[in-house]
Order: sequence, then structure tokens, then C-alpha cells
Amino acid sequence: MGKHRVHIKTGKKEFDEFVSLIISFLRKARMDMVIDGEKISGYRTPDTHSIWIRDFSDMLRAVKYFETDLKSAVQHFADTQSKNGRIFDYFTVFPEKKPCEKENWTKYVRVPVEADVEYRFIKAAFLAWQATGDDSWLENLYPCMQKAMEYVLKHPWRWDPKSNLVKRAYTIDTWDFAYTEGKHDWLQFQVNDRTFWGIMHGDNSGYYETFSIMAFVSRFLGLNKQSETWEKRANEIRKNMNRICWNGTFYTHFVKLTPVKIKGVNESKQLSLSNSMAINRGAADHEKAVSIIKEYQKRQKETEAFAEWFSIDPPFPDGIFGDDKLIAGAYVNGGIMPLVGGELSRAAFEHGFESYGVDILERYYEMISAKGESYLWYFPDGTPSSPETSTSPEASSSDAWGSSAMLYAFIEGLCGIQDRSKIFQKVKISPRWSAAGVKKAEVLVSYAASEKTVRYTFTQQKGQILLDVECPLSDAFFHVLLPETAKVKAVEVQNKRLIFKETLVKQSRYVDFQIKKAKKDLIRIRLTD
Repeated sequence: MGKHRVHIKTGKKEFDEFVSLIISFLRKARMDMVIDGEKISGYRTPDTHSIWIRDFSDMLRAVKYFETDLKSAVQHFADTQSKNGRIFDYFTVFPEKKPCEKENWTKYVRVPVEADVEYRFIKAAFLAWQATGDDSWLENLYPCMQKAMEYVLKHPWRWDPKSNLVKRAYTIDTWDFAYTEGKHDWLQFQVNDRTFWGIMHGDNSGYYETFSIMAFVSRFLGLNKQSETWEKRANEIRKNMNRICWNGTFYTHFVKLTPVKIKGVNESKQLSLSNSMAINRGAADHEKAVSIIKEYQKRQKETEAFAEWFSIDPPFPDGIFGDDKLIAGAYVNGGIMPLVGGELSRAAFEHGFESYGVDILERYYEMISAKGESYLWYFPDGTPSSPETSTSPEASSSDAWGSSAMLYAFIEGLCGIQDRSKIFQKVKISPRWSAAGVKKAEVLVSYAASEKTVRYTFTQQKGQILLDVECPLSDAFFHVLLPETAKVKAVEVQNKRLIFKETLVKQSRYVDFQIKKAKKDLIRIRLTD
């Protein structure tokens, strides 16, 4: 892990200590391996000693600010890609199933029921490129990215030609074991002639985002025809997903292609974890995002659980997925996950629920600051996961997956730093400190791998907001949250007036303006109450 180059100072400990606490989890989750004589660095899943592309691709949204080696793990997934384009789920050189497994062999696994692996590989590659700015690496990786996407579009286990959507076996949201009607002894990871098929919205929101990334990367590499094809595919999968999976309030957990009825749960009411992710991936428009967030808020008021960050709610009956440990409220069967809270907070900031986004971050800080611990999941009463209650062999107290999602929400949502290209060459700056009651904030965010930095100081005073901004050679788009009753008289940079417009996101007022090739600027937003 590189030098710590994220600095936040507000005078409120819940924000000033937030980054360092999460870095402590990330440091403990870092893994170094040597495979075929090459050093590979990555970040482990919190419940086993392996690098899963699923977890790692999400973790990169936070890791990219601190880690200098972002490419080796992604490259290894590419180097071990199968001839048909399939990507492995994970690799490891550590014994996993202790005490029965003791060998320190190199091990690769692909869980057949998984449909989300390839889109996560593309997202990881994009995030690694974004922070390093290594164009030649991206260009060399592009054929692997293309091959992975073509595999998903063609393989009969992955693509449903009738709906033109990605399909999977009947799992709990994006997880890796399938429902079998009791016809398998334990967790079922295989596809067979008794597999129950269907459409899971989280796969399709993930591929919408990935097809959009492929369009962006293709265009960046000068492959305009391919870019147009991927953009068309992105629009089509989004349209089909919203037509088939949207139930009017949120995304239906599993739209069945193989008829099956599970007794003991109202499946039409099940709110599963990928709903909040669909917002951040762009698959859910603003109207749908508002509906999903309101549903979480509604359940927050109704639930007896300590938080509304459900893996799925309501859960399935105890044990029906093949393991007696998968009771209601455990793990992905209704457990409370910081991963969901982070995604939900990030979505809330973007769609006019800024105070709710702040509330989630504050509640999470309160959770982790007491003992310096964060777990992948908790029982609804707040009891953390443990090896005895998990289907996995470990239950780390340094959950890098959920904590990285919270940091993603903190940096992109509250601090409001979003890279719209690579190495901050195009950046969106959206300070939302007004929602947190912060009058002055110092923010510095940089990529350890490229040492590219964005810095600003936010100061809210009577009659004005001052932004002292430094983002060398960046095209900067500003989207600044205003105090509740304020309106904008003028936006000035070095005493020169800028063109601006006020926008409304739900009931939240913002002022929008742009600065081309920003270097170091003092921006004054003059307000009238």
C-alpha cells in the first residue's frame, strides 16, 4: 500500500477519522502472493484467504487512492482467462478449508452458477487504469475484456435470448449457491439438469455499467465502431432490465424462467442488496432511484434490526439453500451488511437524500470506532458474524469490502470527488458539506499509483461559499450543494464571472458551473437568502 494521500479536516471526528479507520481495515486485508515467479498484490475477501474478483473490483473504488500496485491482480485474472473468455472467480496460494486442507498449492476456482464475474473483471480493469493512467496496459488488456463480454453474450448458461438479458441459477442476489428444492446435500455451486433459471437484476445492472465502460474504453482507444456497438448493447440491456425486473417500487429479486414456488416467503416483497447498486451503476434512473431509497427508509422505520442494510428482506426460510447456518438474518439471507449501507449512502448523496447519506456514514462510524472492527455482515440484533455462524471458514473483523463501499460513499458522495475519465483529467467536484452541518472542510484526494491529486477547501460564510480548488490541468465540473434557503447571485473565479445554473435534485438545490483546464482557482459563490 502506498503513502497515505487522502486528507480530510472538518473539526468533526466522525469525518476526520473516517478515512484512517477504513485504511486500517484495508491494510489488514492486503495480500501478496508469488505465482509462477511473479509477485501479485490484491485485497482479500473478508470471509476467506483469497482474492475474489467480485470483492476486489468493489474494493478498488477505495483502494485506488492508497495502493500503488493496482494492475497485477487484474492482470493475473486476464492471464488465466479461459479460451472461451470465462474469468476465474478467485485464486489463492493459502490453505482455505482448515484444518482438512493444508496444501499451499496455487488454486483457481470458478463457481458455475455465477453470472457476474466477467463484468466485475471489466470494472476492476477500468478502475486500475483510471488511477494509473496506463494507456498501453489498457490497450493490451482490451482483447481480454472484449473476449470476456462476448462469452457472457454467447454462453447458454449466461445469456437468455428471449429476454435479451443475463440469466443465472436461482441464487440469493449475486451470491454463489443455488436453490435446489432440497435435492442437493449442501450448498449447490454447480449447474445441472435441475437448475432453476431466472433473471437477477444485479447481474444486468452490472452488465449495463460494463457495456458502458466498454463503450468508453473503445472510444478512448479510437475504436469508434466498437464503441457504438457497446453503447447500443448498454441501452438495450438497461431497457430490458427495467421492463422485466422493475416491480413499480424496486427491482424484483429473481424473475423466474424455470417455474418454482418457495413456501414461507413473499418473494414479491423481497428487497435484495443489488437494488442500491443499480442506482450507482446508472441502470436505475432518478425516479427509480428515489423509489428504491424511499423503500429502504420505509423499512428502516418498520424493522427491529439495528440497520436497514439488508442483504435481502424479508429473508428465505431457514436452511432452504442447503446449509443449516443460513437461517433468517444470517449472512446473505437477511444479514445486515455495511456493503449495502455504503452503496445506499452513495446513491442517497446523488439523488437528493443528502442528509440520509450523511446519517448512514455517521452510523457506520459509530459502529467501527468503538472497537476498530468491521464485519462483512451482522445479525439484525447487531451481533457480528463469526466462523461458527458463517458458511465460510473465516469471519475477519477487518472487512475491506463493506468498509471500502462506505469510503466510496464518503469520497464521491460527501466530499464529492468523482473522476470522470482517468487520473482526474476530467473531474466532478460536488461538495455536500452543507448536509453535514460543516462550515469549513479541507479535502485532498490523490491516487497513490500516479500521484495525481485534487484538493479543495470549502468555506461557508454568510452570503457566500468559498472554494479554493487545485486540480492541475483538469477539466472540472462543479455541482455544489447550497444551504437550504440560499440562491445564487453570482459565481466568480479570480474576480471573473462564470456562467452558472441552479439545479434541483429532488428538493436539494445545487449550483452548476465548469472551469476548463483548472489549475489553482479561488471560486466565490455569492448567495442571497
